[in-house]
Amino acid sequence: MEKLFYSISEVAEMFGVNQSNLRFWEKEFKQLKPKRNDKATRFYSASDIQIIKQIIFLVTEQKLTLDGAKRKMSQRKDTVVKQQEVVERLKLIRSELLGISNELNV
Repeated sequence: MEKLFYSISEVAEMFGVNQSNLRFWEKEFKQLKPKRNDKATRFYSASDIQIIKQIIFLVTEQKLTLDGAKRKMSQRKDTVVKQQEVVERLKLIRSELLGISNELNV
C-alpha cells in the first residue's frame, strides 16, 4: 500500500538528492507545494513526487538548467510527462534486453 504523504527525508532518499535541494526547488518551482503541519514540517504527496521526478528528468536527462526546466514545465507540462515516460520505458527495455543478452552469452 502506498503512503499518502512522504517526509522530506524519505523523498530525498527516494531520489538521491539533498533535502536542501528539495527546499530550494520548492522556492523555484511554483508547481511544487508540499503540505505543511503546524510545525512547518513538509509532507510530499504523490503529485509533488511526480513534479520532483519531472525536475530531475529535465535537469539530468535533458541537461537543462533550472531556469530552462522552469520554462519547460510552465509551457508544456504534458510534453514533459510524456518524454519522461518514454525515457523510463526505454531504460526498462534496455535493461531487459541486456538481461536477455547476458543469458544468451552464458
